Amino acid sequence: MKNYTVKFINKDTKNFLSNVDAPLENANSLIDFSSPWNQEPIKKIEFKALHNNKDVFFQFKVFDEDIYIHPSENKNNSINNSDRVELFFRSDENLNPYYCLEIDPTARVMDFKAHPNKKFDFNWNWPDNDMKVVSQRNENYFTVRIAISIQSFKDLSLLKENRIETGIYRAKYNKIENEKEYQPTWITWVDPNTDEPNFHIKSSFGILELDGFI
Repeated sequence: MKNYTVKFINKDTKNFLSNVDAPLENANSLIDFSSPWNQEPIKKIEFKALHNNKDVFFQFKVFDEDIYIHPSENKNNSINNSDRVELFFRSDENLNPYYCLEIDPTARVMDFKAHPNKKFDFNWNWPDNDMKVVSQRNENYFTVRIAISIQSFKDLSLLKENRIETGIYRAKYNKIENEKEYQPTWITWVDPNTDEPNFHIKSSFGILELDGFI
């Protein structure tokens, strides 16, 4: 499985959410993303993460001059058909259960609990006090930042031996030429080796290893 080391920072990161453009210093840069089902080149995506004794901090910086946000008034439907980034966390390789966060460039969140064979519980939400999300759109990229409490990872049995088994993804919606519709390009850190796009499968996960965690 692919591994990413989440470095430890022995300080509070109050500016992490308040200043989205402030650099996430000392974090490892992950740019190893691909679209195994599409031969067209993808634009750069940079993922970073850090942690202290209280929270894990995630950042996506997605380079894109043509962001699409679906206009539906239904939040879940809109996010599900918009450009977005995604984090899935699983309790074990059986995916029973796993937890999904899908976040668009306006910081709207579609969070849900899932079980094998794409059995989704959209009534489940990550506790508000344990997760915060902000975003910022710029001319050439958008940034999404997420702070999730370590306690919530423990409560959901997601943090085991300093490791969180995680899927890291991106959906890019492109307009079909001469039509009004958009179709997605599915982008992933770990190639699940499937014929069709599928993130809801155990082979699409890697490991985030929390360095220096006590």
